[in-house]
Amino acid sequence: MLYWLIEFSDKLSVLNVFRYITFRTGGAVITALLFVFLFGQFIIDRLRRLQGKGQPIRADGPQSHLLTKKGTPTMGGLMILSGLVVSTLLWANPLNPYVWIVLAVTLGFGFVGFYDDYLKVTKQTSGGFAGRVRLALEAAIALAACYALVRLGRDASSTSLAIPFFKDLVFNFGWFFLIFGAFVIVGAGNAVNLTDGLDGLAIVPVMIASASFGLISYLVGNAVFSEYLQLNYVAGTGELSVLCGAVLGAGLGFLWFNAPPASIFMGDTGSLALGGMLGSVAVAVKHEIVLAVIGGLFVLEAVSVIVQVASFKLTGKRIFKMAPIHHHFEQLGWTEPQIVIRFWIISVMLALAGLSTLKLR
Repeated sequence: MLYWLIEFSDKLSVLNVFRYITFRTGGAVITALLFVFLFGQFIIDRLRRLQGKGQPIRADGPQSHLLTKKGTPTMGGLMILSGLVVSTLLWANPLNPYVWIVLAVTLGFGFVGFYDDYLKVTKQTSGGFAGRVRLALEAAIALAACYALVRLGRDASSTSLAIPFFKDLVFNFGWFFLIFGAFVIVGAGNAVNLTDGLDGLAIVPVMIASASFGLISYLVGNAVFSEYLQLNYVAGTGELSVLCGAVLGAGLGFLWFNAPPASIFMGDTGSLALGGMLGSVAVAVKHEIVLAVIGGLFVLEAVSVIVQVASFKLTGKRIFKMAPIHHHFEQLGWTEPQIVIRFWIISVMLALAGLSTLKLR
């Protein structure tokens, strides 16, 4: 809501700074960080009292988790989402439709994840509600968001897929793009969800991806920069940088409490919401393939599960010692900090590779 202060800039020139997306993005980062940092411990204490035994640990997972992670509360995504929403509403342009669409996807996926976490905690089981029902709800939210984004664009580019490294290689899917876009959003949500298996493993790559797409959103939403870099200009998407900044700040605040040994787990509440956010931003700014590069770690985690399941059903044998792949490395003897930090390094490298596609065209 601070955006409205520009109405008084003619009387107080310093208020002109609220016109600039870069200034408001910085404000969103700091606000979300402070919000989560200040209220985080209160939320953790409250969730611990309400949940009692905390998040149930998978019996078929690494045996060490039954000892080191038992009793830790979940639903830490509520911390992230609260900081994200407060900061976004405070700093973003409230008249920008892209902000509301992405925020709706984020909260919608967060609600699905919250209900899944709720069932796990109340029934003390590692399984939530039926997977097909969950996917159906996610697909419905993603399809509605993609339809809104297509209607908002109102030109051929809104239903097209741009190929990185090529200037003019574009595929127009027509209305089939709704299915493709929904697949990207649902896939991103569940890929981040699968990655969230070790303390701090998911949140840092999410922050790296959010920072990357904050930059992409700013460039794509700026007519001058997008023309110089030969990117598809999408008016209004620059405002998504503020939302991405809020995710970065909230993620930093959450990491303070999620650093090993974690005081709280993100849970499906956070992982599904953040993955859905990344997917919807990528669809909005027309950089769906770049998301697969920047979020390559999430893709790797998801593919490892798909390959493991397919191999076992077809041959009765497993490719990995355990899936997702971070558990495979645990079984090989890597310590949790080794896996987490090395995966962070991979995420940084992938982000740099993804950002390089902006210039190499």
